[in-house]
Amino acid sequence: MSGSPPTASELRSQALDALGQASNQDELSDWHRDVLGRQGSLGQALRNIGQLPKEERRDAGQALNQLRQELETAFNDRQDQVRADALDARLVDERIDVTLPGRTQPMGGLHPLTQMQREALDVFAHLGFQTVEGPEVEYGYYSFDMLNIPKDHPARDVWDTIFIDSGEKEITLRPHTSPMQVRTMLAQDPPVRVVVPGRCYRYEAQDATHEWHFQQIEGLAVDKHITLADLKGTLAEFARQIFGAARQVRFRCDYFPFVEPGVDLSIDCPFCDGSGCRVCSNSGWIEILGAGMVHPNVLEWSGYDPEIYSGWAFGMGIDRLTMLRYGINDIRSFYQNDLRFLRQFQRARI
Repeated sequence: MSGSPPTASELRSQALDALGQASNQDELSDWHRDVLGRQGSLGQALRNIGQLPKEERRDAGQALNQLRQELETAFNDRQDQVRADALDARLVDERIDVTLPGRTQPMGGLHPLTQMQREALDVFAHLGFQTVEGPEVEYGYYSFDMLNIPKDHPARDVWDTIFIDSGEKEITLRPHTSPMQVRTMLAQDPPVRVVVPGRCYRYEAQDATHEWHFQQIEGLAVDKHITLADLKGTLAEFARQIFGAARQVRFRCDYFPFVEPGVDLSIDCPFCDGSGCRVCSNSGWIEILGAGMVHPNVLEWSGYDPEIYSGWAFGMGIDRLTMLRYGINDIRSFYQNDLRFLRQFQRARI
């Protein structure tokens, strides 16, 4: 009759047709609400069973309950299919061409001063030297007094030292790495062969060739029968290892309070091969370090008998070596953190 509720077969056909049309999660949710929800068509049909003749109610109820199970299964299958279709579409939309070259990630590298320092230390390691380190905040006793530079000595003003107001004891930001000469000799018996890398500080105006802080390497060798010839041979080999086997070296007399005699080491200018240019002031030579035989006073105050032991020491600036190696004309470039400058030296990885 015309007012009777729809049969399970009619509901099944309508529900499955509508389910087949649902193509996304929102439409599936609407279908589930309209068909299987409390107020959905299937629920309404179950509530209307009471309008049927008594003998038909049982069969109609069983048919509708079976339909509910069938529709639940169909809904789950359709939902899985819609999700799979959406994933396939997303994969197509977000596809990548695996034949394209990869994008390299930026990597940090060693600072050019660190590279040069490690290279210099490696050279000395092969020559039999041990690397030691010392404090950057140092007593004036080790920075000056024990290095044959008493308070009334005019050379005490040469280093433009940065002093720390500490009351009784004289404390400085070390102006050079030479205090570790004394500390090393006080700590061990000869023979001694050490190199000391580290940062130094001086109260200087900054310009293309001067900084208020810089990197230095100190060297010390003490033993019986050590001579100036040993110093010359060691430093000449170092210069050739760093600047090339063709480099010529020159030693000249110089003055440092803690050595006697003192010398400076120069190499023939790597920019003009010794013919003379603006970099070497047309002299053909560039000084790279100062050195000399350890002063007998320094040996004696450190507990070594200068009648038995002798030694030599040197000090070189890592900044200067790096500038000469790569033709850098401004020392301030090392400390300005300009990546355009630093990336030129990324041959070594951290």
